[in-house]
Amino acid sequence: MKKVILAYSGGLDTTYCALYLSKVLQLEVHAVTINTGGFSDEELEQIGRRARDLGVASYKAIDVTEAYYNDCIRYLIYGNMLKNGTYPLSVSAERLVQAMTVAREAVTMQADYIAHGSTGAGNDQVRFDGVFQAMAPGIEILTPIRDLQLSRAEEIAFLKEHRVEMNFEKAAYSINKGLWGTSVGGRETLGSKDYLPEEAWPTAFAANEPVTIMLEFKKGQPVALNGMYYPNPVALIQALQTLAQPYGIGRDIHVGDTIIGIKGRVGFEAAAPILIIKAHHLLEKHTLTKWQIYWKDQLSTWYANWLHEGQLLDPVMRHIEKFLEDSQQTVSGTVSILLEPKHFTLLGIESPHDLMSSAFGSYGEMNKGWTADDVKGFTRIMGNQVSIFHQVNKTAHHD
Repeated sequence: MKKVILAYSGGLDTTYCALYLSKVLQLEVHAVTINTGGFSDEELEQIGRRARDLGVASYKAIDVTEAYYNDCIRYLIYGNMLKNGTYPLSVSAERLVQAMTVAREAVTMQADYIAHGSTGAGNDQVRFDGVFQAMAPGIEILTPIRDLQLSRAEEIAFLKEHRVEMNFEKAAYSINKGLWGTSVGGRETLGSKDYLPEEAWPTAFAANEPVTIMLEFKKGQPVALNGMYYPNPVALIQALQTLAQPYGIGRDIHVGDTIIGIKGRVGFEAAAPILIIKAHHLLEKHTLTKWQIYWKDQLSTWYANWLHEGQLLDPVMRHIEKFLEDSQQTVSGTVSILLEPKHFTLLGIESPHDLMSSAFGSYGEMNKGWTADDVKGFTRIMGNQVSIFHQVNKTAHHD
C-alpha cells in the first residue's frame, strides 16, 4: 500500500480524511498531530486513541512549541507585529510551523502522499499547500474535503455509515488554541455587525483586583515576570497568559483580507502576546533611535503581511529576521504594567540603555548638550531649501 502522511487534529475534517484515505483510497495512513502549545497531554492521548480507532497505520504527536517560539514568535516580538494593528498572527504563524513539521515527517518516511483537511474557503489551504510544495516537492498533496467540496452534513453521514463515534453536534464556536493566542469563530464573526458574547470566550472573565506586573526583556526577548526568571520564553508566555487572561485582556476581533481575496473576521484572546508586544514596543521607544524605529516598522509590517500570506519560507524573510535580531542589542530592561478588568496600562520602563537620559537634557525643561546659538544655526540650515522655494515662487503656503 502507498503511504500518506496526514496532518491530523482529531476534529471532524481530519477524522473524515483519515477514514476516507484508508477505506476509500486504500492508502496506508500515518496520522501526525503537531502541538504548538495548544494541546494538553490528556487531549493528545484522546486524539491518538481516536486515530488508532480509525485504523491508521501509525499515530505520532510532535511537540514543536519551543521551535515555534525560536523560529517564528520571537521575530513577531522583535517586530511588534500586530496584523492591521490588532491581531498577533496567532493562527497564521502556527499553521506554517505545523505544515513545515508535517512536510519533514513526510520526507523522512518517504511518503507517497501528504494530506491535510483544509476546506477551499480559507487561508490554511494556501499555507499548507505552499509549504508542502516547497519542502516536499515530489510528494503529491491530497485534500479530500476541498477536492470533494464536502458539506459538514456529508462528512457526518460518511462517518456514521462507518460507525465512527464522536460528538457530531456542531459546537457554537470553533476554537483553535496555541502558544501565541486562541482564535474564536462563530455566528457573530460570519457577519460585520455583532461582537462575540461573553460565553464565546474560552477563558472566563474572573479577575477583578488591579495588579501591577513587571515584565523584563533581554535583547528583545521576555526573560522574567515579576522578578522570576524562566528557563525559556515559552514558560514565561504560558505563565503570563495564565495570570492575565482572566482579566479579559487581549480579547478582540480581527478584520482583514484573506489570501484568497475576501474579507474575514475572527475573534481571538491573546493576553500574553498583546502585553508582551506592547511592553516591548514601549521599551524600544526608549532604547532605539528614531531611524532604527522607522525602518523596523517598515520591515516588520511587510514581514507580518508576507507571513500571513503563507510565505515564511521565502529567503527574504531570513534577511529581515537578521535585521530584526540585530536591532535588539540594546532592547533590555523592565516594563511595569497595570492590569485591570478588560484593560491594561503601560506605566513605564527602567533600562540601562534608556536614551531619555537626564544627562543630555529634559524635554521641554532644559538642555545640557547644545546652546541657543546651536539651535538657531541648525534651524536655519534645516529650513534653508524650503525658504528658498517659497522666496523663488513668492508663496508662503501650499496652494
